[in-house]
Amino acid sequence: MGQALRGFMKLLVGSLRDLTPIILTVAFFQAVVLQQPFPNLGDVLVGLIFVVLGLTLFIQGLEMGLFPLGDDMAEQFARKGSLSALLAFAFALGFGTTVAEPALIAVSDEAAKVAADAGVIETDVEAQSTYADSLRIVVALSVGAALVIGVFRIIKGWPIHYFIITGYLLVVAITPFAPDEIVGIAYDAGGVTTSTITVPLVTALGVGLASTIRGRNPMSDGFGLIAFASLTPMIFVMIFGIVV
Repeated sequence: MGQALRGFMKLLVGSLRDLTPIILTVAFFQAVVLQQPFPNLGDVLVGLIFVVLGLTLFIQGLEMGLFPLGDDMAEQFARKGSLSALLAFAFALGFGTTVAEPALIAVSDEAAKVAADAGVIETDVEAQSTYADSLRIVVALSVGAALVIGVFRIIKGWPIHYFIITGYLLVVAITPFAPDEIVGIAYDAGGVTTSTITVPLVTALGVGLASTIRGRNPMSDGFGLIAFASLTPMIFVMIFGIVV
């Protein structure tokens, strides 16, 4: 119990240290540049405490649950020797974690509101909800496809830079043909998919898989799945904009 408490306090101090630059930056600009008092200072301080505690608990949860779970599942699928089952798991993992990604939900909802204001879709609630849900599904499908490609690359041992270069060339080639209204959303979708839920499980999958397969190096082969997860949404969302 004492060791667990010491470990938690160490994480708590680490979280506070990581957040200190942000806190100092906001405080400096508020007090020195804007020369304004903090509105609702008590609420700000309470919220800051919650942020530190939340970040600490999140990191603790990753170390206790998500990383070991991802490593264990990757190892079991690799030992099972079923390529189809492994690829199906990778797709399901990418799709499921992305659909549940809070950052993607927020961006999709905001994109639907802006699209309605711009006259791209109807202004009623149902049309906006359909647009946001469609955008989330497209992005989730793209991340699922990205993990399938990334896992297959790890199995085969192919260099990652060929895939990344090809992917960004596709992004550049598709961009001029995509509607202007969708390009910015597509580029942002590439970033919001790699957030709190997706990154831990995807990273654990890649590293665990590379650690299990003989001849693969976890450092050079295990990482890179997040790059695929950031790249493919840009392509899929722009194609979605062209088609829809």
